[in-house]
Amino acid sequence: MMNKYITLLIILLTSIGLSAQMEEEMAVKQTIEDFFAGFHAQDSIKIKATVSEGVVMQRVDEKEGGIGELRTDDFHKFLRGIVSIPKNRKFEEKITSYNIKVDGAMANAWTGFEFWLDGKISHCGVNSFQLYNDGTGWKIFYLVDVGRKEGCE
Repeated sequence: MMNKYITLLIILLTSIGLSAQMEEEMAVKQTIEDFFAGFHAQDSIKIKATVSEGVVMQRVDEKEGGIGELRTDDFHKFLRGIVSIPKNRKFEEKITSYNIKVDGAMANAWTGFEFWLDGKISHCGVNSFQLYNDGTGWKIFYLVDVGRKEGCE
């Protein structure tokens, strides 16, 4: 009889822990969705609300033979570029998958994406977001992506 109570207690504690983990993963996902909502609206204020001061943005450019070249982008230049896209250009980065890991105040999100420009797929790839919880919510402090033109559909 005692074993049943111990088993029930273990199941209850495990489910509470899993529920808290899932809530944090959903909060991380929401931060990324908010980032892209600002991106698609060309709203630098919304984007800035999702990132930490000094956020680092990088890109891995793939060369022939699977060789990568790392490039660092200036975040403020990125914002100016997004805001200056002509309103008649339609663009959307569609997130196709999420793989989120959370450990305390740190999280990683690996997201597949397709980038659409004027109704046609331009390129696809993955983003890797590093986030931390600053006590007010999750903030992106590092973002790196890699894109390709082949194999997107």
